[in-house]
This record gives sequence, structure tokens and C-alpha cells, in this order.
Amino acid sequence: MGGRVLIALGGNAMTAPDGSASPADQQRAIGEAMAHVAALSRAGHEVVLTHGNGPQVGNLLLKNQLAAHVVPPVPLDWCVAQTQGTIGTLIMNALQRELGHARVAAIVTRTLVDPADPAFQEPVKPIGRYFGEDEARRFEGHGQVWRRFDRGWRRVVASPRPVEILDAPAAVALIDAGFIVVAAGGGGVPVVRGEDGTLTGIEAVVDKDLAAAVLAAAVGATELVIATDVPYAAVDFGTPRARPIGEIDVAALRELQAAGHFAGGSMGPKVEAALRFAEETGGRAVITSLHHIGAALSGNIGTRVYRGVER
Repeated sequence: MGGRVLIALGGNAMTAPDGSASPADQQRAIGEAMAHVAALSRAGHEVVLTHGNGPQVGNLLLKNQLAAHVVPPVPLDWCVAQTQGTIGTLIMNALQRELGHARVAAIVTRTLVDPADPAFQEPVKPIGRYFGEDEARRFEGHGQVWRRFDRGWRRVVASPRPVEILDAPAAVALIDAGFIVVAAGGGGVPVVRGEDGTLTGIEAVVDKDLAAAVLAAAVGATELVIATDVPYAAVDFGTPRARPIGEIDVAALRELQAAGHFAGGSMGPKVEAALRFAEETGGRAVITSLHHIGAALSGNIGTRVYRGVER
């Protein structure tokens, strides 16, 4: 019998290979991803899922902008909640096609963030599509922050650190009842707690992988699998000197991280999430491609991170 495994699915598991996010493309991609997840469930693993939502939120933001003269735009935290529902439904349907009688539940999940987080002072997370400067300036007039990139102007928002997955207890109750659970999609709906204890949504994007590490610890997962589009994290990635990282302890991986081997917008958050989970729980974190998650859990492939190297 396998242990409790949290699998964090990247955006490549939700869209076509070229990044297209049409409904048909999303259904097809999620169906293929769930075939790999179903194999883990059949092998006896207790599976918990979380997922990215970048393309889906980008599409909702574009609809906001195009229809702003007809219906009021909705805030970013609403968009995250909407995509949790949509993607969660597709995952539930796909898993039940694969597993037949399986019980699957998707939870609209809130992630607590600190309103004093420095990320709110300097938004850097790009979201949505590229626009020309005139359009960007118009949106800035509505209080948004836009920055110029190589391909044009793009909205940027804060990406605060996840403090707590507030609805993790609901996930645990469902897991203990035998459900495969989907939770904290897109990093969770970001909320802040007021002085009176009430919770309010806030415009931000919580990194999906960092939230996955917090969720994995909260639900008692023994392993965290971060599924991406490469089989390993690598040293000197993109150069002739590139070499894959296999089994490694947190101290050695922290050294590589400090040396600048992991780009902030791609592998960096995945490595940090793996490190935090392994450090805080003593469990194993794995970074690998979606197609290799089964072999990675068997210890045959992937970057496998331990608090202390186990042999």
C-alpha cells in the first residue's frame, strides 16, 4: 500500500502542447494527465491533487477587459475561485472515467496570506496577455499595475507567501473518507484576515508550488510530487554543462539554489517548494515530468529531495 501523495500539476497538464487553452484542448490534456494519476491510485497510493491555472485565469481576465462596458469586471481572487471550480470539475470527470467507481471531490480552497507581505509593495507576477502601451495605460487608470516586457505590456500583481491553507481540514476529512481530493488550485483563493477575524479576498496570485508544499504538510502527505515538463531539475540548465539532479539532500540543494541554478520564474519556486516540504515534514519531495511520476515514486527517476539522504 502506498502512502499519501500530493501531486502538484503544472500548466502543461491543463493545456495543449502549444499552450492552447480551448475547452477541447483542456479536456484532452486533463484526460491524459488523469491517466497517470489513476495509475498511482490503482497502485495503492492515497492521492491528493492541486494544479496551476495560469492560462485559465488569463482567459477570464481578457473576458473581463473585453466585456467591461457590458458587465462589471470581477476581481482576481474571484477568477481564481472560478478556475478552481472549472478545472476541478474536469479533473473529477476524467478521474471517474479512468477509475469508474472512484469518489473524487474538488474543494474551492482559500489560502491565507499576510497583508504586510513585502510582495504587496512591489508586484512582480505577470498575469494575462500582452497588450500595447495605450491599453496598458488605460488599465493603469483603473488602479492596475502594468510593466513593459520584451513582447509588450503585461499586468503584474503581488505573489505573497502562502501562510495557511484554510480549507485543509475539509480536504483531510474527505481523504479520510476515501475521496481523491482536488484542492488549492492555482495556489488557492488569496484571502487576508482583518483585525476582527473576518476574511476578505485580495488581488494576488499565490505560487501554486509553494501552496502545494503547505497543503501537503497540512493533509499529512508523506510525499510531494511536483509534476512539470522535464524529468529532472538540472544544474546549469540550458547550457552544454547541464546535468540532471537525482537524489539530493536539502543542504546540498540549498547550496545549488544559492548559486543561482534555478530560474525564479520557472524551476525556482518548484525547488523552493520541494525544499520547504522536505525540511518541515521529513517527507520526500520529487520534481519530475508528469509522464514519470510513477517511476519517480519508485525512486528510479526525477529529482528526489530528502531532509537527509536515504540510501
